Amino acid sequence: MPIIVRLDLMLAKRKVRSRELAAHVGITEQNLSLLKGGKVRGIRFATLALICEFLECQPGDLLEYLPGDEQEVDDAL
Repeated sequence: MPIIVRLDLMLAKRKVRSRELAAHVGITEQNLSLLKGGKVRGIRFATLALICEFLECQPGDLLEYLPGDEQEVDDAL
């Protein structure tokens, strides 16, 4: 997938534990782990907003687009 999740880097920069972020956002640590690993297909804007609020960052600090296998993108549509 050409979207890379950089949540783990932002957590490290802010010296925040996944448990704290999950509690603030209202999701399980398991779901946060899946998000960090890029194993999810989507994220609600409300969830992304809460993450950005807690980490004091922008969505672009968490997500990066890297051109790659465009076939995967076409298959998802």
